[in-house]
Amino acid sequence: MPPISPCRAAALLQSTRTPLQRVPRAAFVAVQRQRRAASTKHPKDFTPPTNDDLEELRERTIEFARREITYEVAQSTDHNNEFPNSMWQKLGEAGFLGLTADEDYGGLGMGYQAHCVVLEELSRASGSIGLSYAAHSQLCVNQLQLNGTDEQKRQFLPGLTSGEKIGALAMSEHNAGSDVVSMKTTAKESDGGYLLNGHKMWITNGPDAHYIIVYAKTDPDAGSKGMTAFIVDTSTKGFSCARKLDKLGMRGSNTGELLFDNVFVPTSNILGGVGKGVRVLMEGLDLERLVLSAGSLGLMKAALDVTLPYVHERKQFGAPLAHNQFIQGKLADMYTKYRASSAFTYSIARAIDESYEDPEIRTQDCAGAILYAAERATECGLDAIQCLGGMGYMNEMAAGRIMRDAKLYEIGAGTSEVRRMVIGRAFNKEFGTR
Repeated sequence: MPPISPCRAAALLQSTRTPLQRVPRAAFVAVQRQRRAASTKHPKDFTPPTNDDLEELRERTIEFARREITYEVAQSTDHNNEFPNSMWQKLGEAGFLGLTADEDYGGLGMGYQAHCVVLEELSRASGSIGLSYAAHSQLCVNQLQLNGTDEQKRQFLPGLTSGEKIGALAMSEHNAGSDVVSMKTTAKESDGGYLLNGHKMWITNGPDAHYIIVYAKTDPDAGSKGMTAFIVDTSTKGFSCARKLDKLGMRGSNTGELLFDNVFVPTSNILGGVGKGVRVLMEGLDLERLVLSAGSLGLMKAALDVTLPYVHERKQFGAPLAHNQFIQGKLADMYTKYRASSAFTYSIARAIDESYEDPEIRTQDCAGAILYAAERATECGLDAIQCLGGMGYMNEMAAGRIMRDAKLYEIGAGTSEVRRMVIGRAFNKEFGTR
């Protein structure tokens, strides 16, 4: 494949600026710090990609998926509940694993629209492969990009962006899913670092990962201020994957229960500072929800890919199924749900990319994007099964796999119920009634 053209040709249109006003030095410094912090949401020397850049990237991703994630690969990944590990280096060679990472560390530095494009098209080919890709590139790589020191980036990002190393993030536990602060995993200070003890549950890429961003309590009595994020090398003594989980959908996106038995993590592997775990988590959570909504978009496209040819070829009562008004209604609903969800996701991603110097990332926008897309994707999966009738219920067809995969996005990264609550609380905060 030819190298992707640099996304540096388009200059950001300058909006009308307010006249310069004198402000106290302290206020000026505070604003500059806030802007510097905000600018870290994007890679160094970032310039928003043009529509042509994004279209070229989409075409490259579609071509990659046609070649590497065939129907047979997607089906075997699901049926065997096994990720094709050779895929990681192929994704790395294509440049897909570091879309939001600095070019200095092997990334493409293209931003969140680009990340959504790639995840959408990979998920269209296989929801499972798309999910594992997102756990690596967004939950791990982007968290390191946002919060890592220069030394941490130099140490970990090149291997992760090349696909030589696999990444994951471990937050959830048996009794601490949406209620993050109730986690029991602890990190006690030891000579030159910390000893981690506890377990993590439902960790995507957990059985395969080389590096995992792990959240643990360094001060169990301090509530949300007592959590810290650590970069854990899984070759460290005391780390183990207790079991690989057998899931309803997203099969082959290897998911595990992880155990930590006096796992030593050096101080140099603390991500974002001691006691700053919640800040690190929230730093990436809105962007995580936004990017993951593109996984649902890909599954809606996949549902249409399966349904449209079938209903135009299959005949009943002497006419194609697509001539039946009930079927036409389902097709119209599926297509409209995809288009509306796509417009929501990409409008938010575009706004964040184009305001990169001082981005406003609104919780209600990011949570709303995945809330809407995830529920619509499950509906589209169910409609695909219904349109295919008896064949839709057969495992040899992709419709059932698409529906099972789609349901995960209503649960992972905060359930639909939590997303609704988060959106409501964001409005309360804006109106000063928090």
